[in-house]
Parts: sequence; structure tokens; C-alpha cells
Amino acid sequence: MAEINVRKGMYFDEFEVGQSVTTGGRTVTETDIVSFSYLSGDWNAIHTNAEYAAQHPFGQRVAHGLLVLSIATGLANQLGFMEDTVLAFREVGSWKFSLPTYIGDTIHVRATVSDRKPMRRLGGGLVTFKVEIINQNDQVVQRGTWIVLVKNREQ
Repeated sequence: MAEINVRKGMYFDEFEVGQSVTTGGRTVTETDIVSFSYLSGDWNAIHTNAEYAAQHPFGQRVAHGLLVLSIATGLANQLGFMEDTVLAFREVGSWKFSLPTYIGDTIHVRATVSDRKPMRRLGGGLVTFKVEIINQNDQVVQRGTWIVLVKNREQ
């Protein structure tokens, strides 16, 4: 598997099936969970009530699955390879939440190009990434696909 030679603003024709990229890590904090609860309106006790969560099979509060997914998109964005070239985030597909993410866990993302489809009428093409969100113990906590519409190079 070839690593993507990451550079700012990659175009559709620069992505090849089999290329992959791994982000840096990010530790999930209590503040992240409270902020996401506020933004989403999801104040479920498993995320926000330490006493309740201690009695749950996980034994402690867990991050919202969609919070972890959101952090993952931010980690990918920070690499810069989609900066100014992404036209749309089109789809999250076959997403699986495999393991909980706890306060204090550090996650990173591994994304591998699994498909490319030209969309000339939209000015670019669809790049499908097989995505894994991995914790500090090298466990995949979430996985699925992201489909992104990426610009063609100006000609």
C-alpha cells in the first residue's frame, strides 16, 4: 500500500486506488463531550453522567460515536490534502461503531483510496476512502467509507 504523498489541495487525478494516509493523533476530552452534547442536544447519560455510566457495561462515560466521527474528519482535514479542492463531502457509507471511545483516548485516522469515479459534469470526481479510526491501543473503534467529490485540475 503506497502512502499518499500529502500536499496541500490534491486534485482528483492525483488520487490512486491503494494509496493511504494516516493522520496525527487527537485526545478526546471531557470538554469535547460536553461541547458536542450542547451542539447536538444529545445529553444521553452514558456520555454526560459519570455515576450512571459507572453502572453501565462500559464502566465509564463514552464519547458520542458521531463526535468521534467528526473529530476524524477534522484530523483528515488538518493534513491539507483536500484543502481548496473538495467540492463536497458526499457520503458516509457502511459505518460501523465497533468499540467505545473514552475520555482520554487518543485517536487517529487511516484512510485508503478504494475507488475513483470521474464526475466531469460536476467538475471533478468521486474519491472513495476506506476509513478506520484507531485508538492508542491500535484498536479500530470505527470504520466505514467516506465519498468525497474532488475538483479536477484546471486545464
